[in-house]
Amino acid sequence: MACGQRSMDSRAWAHTGAAEHGRTRRGTPGRRTRKVVGQGHSQWPADGHLSLDQHVQDWSCSLIVASLVGAFGSSFLYGYNLSVVNAPTRYIKSFYNESWERRHGHPIDPDTLTLLWSVTVSIFAIGGLVGTLMVKLIGKVLGRKYTLLVNNGFAISAALLMACSFQAGAFEMLIVGRFIMGVDGGIALSALPMYLNEISPKEIRGSLGQVTAIFICIGVFAGQVLGLPELLGKESTWPYLFGVIAVPALVQLVSLPFLPESPRYLLFEKHDQAGAEKAFQTFLGKENVSREVEEVLMESRVQRNIHLVSVLELLRSPSVRWQVITVVVTMACYQLCGLNAIWFYTNSIFGKAGIPPEKIPYITLSTGGIETLAAIFSGLVIERLGRRPLLMGGFGMMALFFGILTITLTLQDHAPGIPYLSIICILAIIASFCSGPGGIPFILTGEFFQQSQRSAAFIIAGTVNWLSNFAVGLLFPFIQKSLDTYCFLVFAAICLAGAVYFYFVLPETKNRTHAEISQAFAKRNKTHPPDNIDPAAPDTKVTRRPEPDPTSTRDNYAKNGVV
Repeated sequence: MACGQRSMDSRAWAHTGAAEHGRTRRGTPGRRTRKVVGQGHSQWPADGHLSLDQHVQDWSCSLIVASLVGAFGSSFLYGYNLSVVNAPTRYIKSFYNESWERRHGHPIDPDTLTLLWSVTVSIFAIGGLVGTLMVKLIGKVLGRKYTLLVNNGFAISAALLMACSFQAGAFEMLIVGRFIMGVDGGIALSALPMYLNEISPKEIRGSLGQVTAIFICIGVFAGQVLGLPELLGKESTWPYLFGVIAVPALVQLVSLPFLPESPRYLLFEKHDQAGAEKAFQTFLGKENVSREVEEVLMESRVQRNIHLVSVLELLRSPSVRWQVITVVVTMACYQLCGLNAIWFYTNSIFGKAGIPPEKIPYITLSTGGIETLAAIFSGLVIERLGRRPLLMGGFGMMALFFGILTITLTLQDHAPGIPYLSIICILAIIASFCSGPGGIPFILTGEFFQQSQRSAAFIIAGTVNWLSNFAVGLLFPFIQKSLDTYCFLVFAAICLAGAVYFYFVLPETKNRTHAEISQAFAKRNKTHPPDNIDPAAPDTKVTRRPEPDPTSTRDNYAKNGVV
């Protein structure tokens, strides 16, 4: 099958329409054949799954480069900054103490040192919230691609500040650098998923979206590796751990300009059809992109008089109420599921299992490796299994292993082998998280909303994400102090509640257009679903809600080649 000869035409038929009416034609045994207007007859498997060859053909060279370069300079840095502060913690605190004593003539008070360190860690989340709130304004003016390019300026300036703080003897530079790096992360985790969502064919939209999560895990792993004492995790070299941040930013800065802007952005917001066609041709690897352009133009005509929706307007809109609620629940579960608590206990559990303290940093690398492998696995199977099973299964398995981990931690002093069971539970929790909940929330945010609503939706999702991140960092020490090992039961309850919510509320979104996803939510929102056109019907009638000028509407569809 040649690249671009995908059989599913989102503007020509809806997945549910033909299933309801049972309209099928003779074709390949075991497959349903659906008619696509202007395209002849097209083959689509009755089970909705694409073959491996079809998936491979959807991945053009430009799509692969765009996803890798975009993620390396964006989500990779987010993951790297989550883990990079762990290895040099004692050296940074020593640097704070020396700087304070040099200025004030006496050592820093322990409570003040704890406060400064807490600010250093948590200000990353505050910066992320600020960056999230900036995305809509920057994205509207610059577009998706140039937002990512400008964002590299934040990363490079933050890297310089943090790397030079030790030589300058100013710990404030490190704190400010962490804040700026948070701004970079907030912009990246909104702009990158939007860009990948808008350049990818819907048949591989989930797999391409998982690149964001995969590179977050790779970033975490890279921070753990570079923090080893043999590399940069020494007192004399720890500032270079932060200087490394500039490398991915520079790679993206010199590579991304050669790739096109999002074609949907060019059509919707810049009304540049020629530029959008060229972008589609580059990303899809084929010359004839009239079908893809027409799909976007049809959505554009529906939204002709609709401006970019604000956050307040999106929150008030009844037609997307449950989409917004689902994004909020998903992002809250993403941060509150307890993965951060796992890192708190990892070293102590490894120590009680009999692992020598000097070997623990190397054993900890296994957690980063498991993260990366699980994220890659999710990217490989997401278009076959779907978003819904991976989310429910991921959170459900996390709840199960959190319960087992609570038991093993409570009894770990009663038998020598129990700490090893705790280690297995930790690795299982990390794998469960990264196999679904670790990346799908960003994909769903892009799939639930139409073009005019997407920026506001990512602001809401990002705000919940960063506020939840900050809340975990602020409240977890108190929860751990009060409940000790039973604190994991709190996270088990959150994971279980999330799995139950997704079971009852979340529809499957793989291989579905925005109109089909909105239709799945329409009954719950108690609004009319979007108009759907089913060309598989034997006649040329289109069932629509009454409009002021139905004749004019039918004429418009006829001009656009849609029956």
